[in-house]
Amino acid sequence: MNFQSMEYFAAVAKNRSFTRAADALHITQQTLSAHIAGIERELGCPLLIRHIPLELTYAGEVFLRYATEFNTKYDCMLHEFGDILNNQTGKLRIGIAFTRGHAIMPELIAAFQKEYPGVDVELVESSNDVLQKYLLDGTIDLAIANFSVRIPGIILRDFYEEEMVLIVSTALLQNIYGKQTEAIIQEVSRHHRYSLLAPCPFLLNREHDLVGRIGRNILATDNFVPSVHACSDNIATLLALCAMGKGACISPKNLAFSILSKEQLDTLHVFTLGEEARYPIKFAWLEQSYEWNMISRFIESSLKCTH
Repeated sequence: MNFQSMEYFAAVAKNRSFTRAADALHITQQTLSAHIAGIERELGCPLLIRHIPLELTYAGEVFLRYATEFNTKYDCMLHEFGDILNNQTGKLRIGIAFTRGHAIMPELIAAFQKEYPGVDVELVESSNDVLQKYLLDGTIDLAIANFSVRIPGIILRDFYEEEMVLIVSTALLQNIYGKQTEAIIQEVSRHHRYSLLAPCPFLLNREHDLVGRIGRNILATDNFVPSVHACSDNIATLLALCAMGKGACISPKNLAFSILSKEQLDTLHVFTLGEEARYPIKFAWLEQSYEWNMISRFIESSLKCTH
C-alpha cells in the first residue's frame, strides 16, 4: 500500500463511482480498479459493494477514516516543508456558495494571485452544510460561509456581514397596485408589512438554501406565505427574471448589485428587510498540527480588499 492508494480510495468513496473518480484523478478506470482491488487483497476484506452507486462496507468506512486522516496529514507535511523552503506554490482549495463566489471571488483571487502568482486557487462551490463536511474531510482548505454554530475542529474568523434585500420591478408594482403603489412601498418599507405584497408573484431560492430559508422566515414575521412562481438554487436566474418584471426576489445585496446593471437597478425598487436579514460571513479552516501559511495570507489579502 502506498500514498496513492489512500488518495485513490478517498476519491472513490467521495464520488461513489469508479468512472467519476478516475476522471477526477486523471487516470484510467482500469488503473483505479486495480489499485482498489490491491488494497482489498492486502487488507483481506472487501471495502466496496460494487453496485450503482458504489457503497462502502463497514471495513470500507473504517479504511476511509484512516485514508482521510492520512491524506490530511500528508498534505499538511507538504505544506510545512513548502513553507520551510519558502516555496510559494501549490493549490489552495476554497469552498464557497456559488452565488457568493460570483459576487466576491473574482476580486479576491485577483488580489491574492497578484502577490502569490505561483499559488493556484481551486473553487469548490456548494451549500453551507456541504462546505462544512468538505472542511472536515479535507476536500477543501478554506471555506467562506455562514457558520451559525461553532463546529469542533474548525477555526472561524470574521470576514464581513451580508445583507439580504427584497427586489421588485417598479413597473410590476404599478401594474398591480396602480395609484396605491407609492403608499404600498412606504408601508412595506417602514413597517415591514410584507403581506401587502400578496398579489405579487415571488421568485425564491429553495428552502434548503440559506437565502431561501432566511427569506421565507422574514416574510413569515408578518404571517405571510408568498406565492412562489419560480424557485431555483441559482439566484442569478431569479434576479434576471426579477429584472424582467416577473416577480419579487430576495437576494444578498452585494450579489444583486454585482449581477444587475445600473440600467436594470434603475427600474427596480429595493426594500431593506431589517436586522433579521443580516448575517455574518466567516472564514473557516480545519484545526491542524500545522497551518499552511497560504491560508492566512489569502485571508489577510481578502480583508484588505474589503476595507
